[in-house]
This record gives sequence, C-alpha cells and structure tokens, in this order.
Amino acid sequence: MDDSGEQRSVSAARGSRGPVSLTAYRLLLQQNRNFRLLWLAQMVSEIGDWLYSVAIYSLLLDLTGSAKAVGIAVVLQVLPQFFIAPLAGVINDRVSRKKVMIFADIARAAVVLGMLAASRFATVWPIYLLLVLESFMWGFFEPGRSAIIPVITRDREETLVANALASTTWSFNLALGSFVGGLVAVAFGRDTVFAVNSCTFLVSALFLRAMDFAEPHLEHSRPLQLRDLADFSPVIEGFRYVASDARLFATLLVKAGLGFLGAHWVILPVFGERIFPVDLGRLDPSRAGMLGMSLLMGSRGIGALLGPLIGGRWAGSRTSRLGTGITVGFVCVTLGYSALSLAPDIFTAVLAVILAHAGGSVVWVFSTTLLHYQAEDRFRGRVFSADFAFLVLTMATVSYASGTAVDLGISVRAIALLTGLLAIAPALLWSWLGLQAWRRAESSSADHMNG
Repeated sequence: MDDSGEQRSVSAARGSRGPVSLTAYRLLLQQNRNFRLLWLAQMVSEIGDWLYSVAIYSLLLDLTGSAKAVGIAVVLQVLPQFFIAPLAGVINDRVSRKKVMIFADIARAAVVLGMLAASRFATVWPIYLLLVLESFMWGFFEPGRSAIIPVITRDREETLVANALASTTWSFNLALGSFVGGLVAVAFGRDTVFAVNSCTFLVSALFLRAMDFAEPHLEHSRPLQLRDLADFSPVIEGFRYVASDARLFATLLVKAGLGFLGAHWVILPVFGERIFPVDLGRLDPSRAGMLGMSLLMGSRGIGALLGPLIGGRWAGSRTSRLGTGITVGFVCVTLGYSALSLAPDIFTAVLAVILAHAGGSVVWVFSTTLLHYQAEDRFRGRVFSADFAFLVLTMATVSYASGTAVDLGISVRAIALLTGLLAIAPALLWSWLGLQAWRRAESSSADHMNG
C-alpha cells in the first residue's frame, strides 16, 4: 500500500471508531516509528518508577512511622521541578530535546541506584537528597517529551491520540507498577526494586537514542553557551508569549488546579496501611499495609486508564468539547474523593479512586492537547516547563499540608473529603475564564473568516 492509501486507511479507521480508541492506539504505534520508540521508553521507565514509589513510601513509613515523612518525600519529588522549570524550559528550547531526555535518563539511573546505599542509613536525609536530584532530572525530561509530540505526529487528531495513549500508558504503568511493586518488595525486598528501576532508565535512554526526527526549534536558535544560563531574557520572552494569549494562559493554569489532587500521595498510602491493609490471613502489618497501598495506588492507574478512552471518544479533537471535558473531569474528582471519605471497605474505596482519577486523567490529557494546539514549537519547552511548574507547586503544598494534618490527628477521611471539595474551585474558574477565552477566540476567528 502506498503512503496515500495507508493514510486513507488510518483516517477511515479513526472515522469509524472516533479519534481515540484502541484501534487508533494500535494504528499510531504501527505507523509512527518515532512515537513507538518514545512510547516504549515511557513504558519501561514508568513501570520502574511505580515499582519504586511503593518501596520508597513504605520505607519512609517504616523508618519514621510518620505520614508527614511521606508528605515531605512527595514535596521533594515535585517541588524542585518548580525551581528548575525556567532553566529547563530555556534549555529545551535551545538544545536538542532528544539529547536532554537521554541525559536525564542516564542521570536518573545513577540517582536511583544510589537508593541501595541510602536505604542502609537509619536516617532519612540521604533518601530525601536523592529524591531532590531525581526530581531535577524529571524537570528537564518531561518538558522535552511533551514538546516533541506535535513534531512527531502528523495532524491534530494524531496529536490527541498520542496524548491520550501517553496518559493511558502512564495509567497502565501506575496500575501494573503499583500492584507489582508491592508484591516484588514483599517477595524480594526493596533493594531489588531499586536495582530494577535503575535499569529501566537505561533501557529508556536506548529507545530514545534510536529515534530519528527533525527538531525545528533548533533551526533559528543559536548554540547554547554557559553564560546564557544567567540570561533571563528567554524566560521573560516566554512569559510575554503566554500572557499575550488568554487561551494559552488559562489552559496553562489548569494543571495547577489538578495539583489539589496531590493530597492523594499521602491519602492513599495512609488509607492502605492504616484503614484497608490486606493481610491475606498470614502477613505481618508492614507487608499487609504495602499490599493495601498497592491496591489503592493501582486503582488510581485503572481510573486514569479509563478516563481518556471514554472522554476522548466523546470529545474527538473538537476544542469546545475538550474544554467542557476539563470541567467534567474536575467534577469526577470531587465525586470520587468525597466517596472515598465515606468508603466502608476497600472495594468501595477502589471504585471511588477509579472515578476520581478517571476525571483527573481527562483533565490532564485535554489540557495538554489544547496546549499542543495553541503553542508554537519554538516556545513549547518553556510553555510545558511552566505548565508542570504550576502543577508541582500546588501539589507540593497540598501534599505537605496533608501529611502534617494526618500527624496532627486529623482524620485521613476528612482530608479525602476536603480534597474532593477543593476540586470544585478549578472547575468553576475554568468554566468562567478558560471556556470563555476559547469561545471568544473561536467566535472572533469565525467573524474574521465571514468578513
């Protein structure tokens, strides 16, 4: 089949089943080699990450007995990305994004391997230090990964499919990694988990190295020099670019609202360990808690897996529906965490978590896709660095506050209810500001065309 025939078959398949479907995922992976390699890199590294997260949180709870320790760990895993974001955005807009991602993967492999030594100490500060270093590397990696997706996809629908598949893969990896992580840690110990995760970053780097694609942002960019790292004019230029477009600015803040869900990094481990441990009749409390934690964190992945599939089939690539879907996603977060606060058993808790994170995943995919549609390639590194920076700032604040609240004796059920109620605020703000900005722009565009 020639290229045009192949393209028609892809379009026909999409048209018969909608742009987001299992068939669309399969066709994307079959036809787009670069995205396939990026997806494989994501698969191996994220499964390792979720194996690793269960081991880290369990280790901290064992060492300290404090929910605040988990809250601090979450802060250190995300907050450094806020401070590194301006530099990471500029570097991703001035240097090969492929090379930045490979460097970040190799550095993370070394950092995670260091956990083998850090876990031997009776104190937690070496663990915290390594979490900070890994977070810095993620801050360089993720904006580059997000920025290249529109470059390696062929049209708007394929960009939406790629974003949905990336989110679905993240969700699958979360579910699989969290479930398996608890089992591996129980059966083989935490050291095995740390070693496996280190290897996954090296495998990811090999997949990225095999990618072959143009990087248009380099065509009009002079080589980065050391003194440029102290030059803030590209950062200021990025702020002006975002501020000049109401749609871009409003969409950039959506993930900051999603950051209120950051409390789940504390809520779900505590629910698993203290409220819904799974002892299977013969496990000690620590291992039963790890399994309960794995079930709840894995359920989060199942929800995030389902959200883009259901929402994407309804929304397609229409910006009006993508915008409405963001509001609906926040409402699902409110309903899910409110239900979790009242859950009488782990089965009900699992269903509540699935609903909440299905909504959260829709918010993530739809807001990312709108940013891809709107942002110019030469600014995407800075746009996505800012996007993640606002997310992690909210997430870090909420996570730390949640861990502190649990240690002060506030019920984790009450914190789950508050998490759900907080999601109402970004839903209202987006409906008022974000949707209006997109509607005004579309109306202005239609008037211009008619004129």
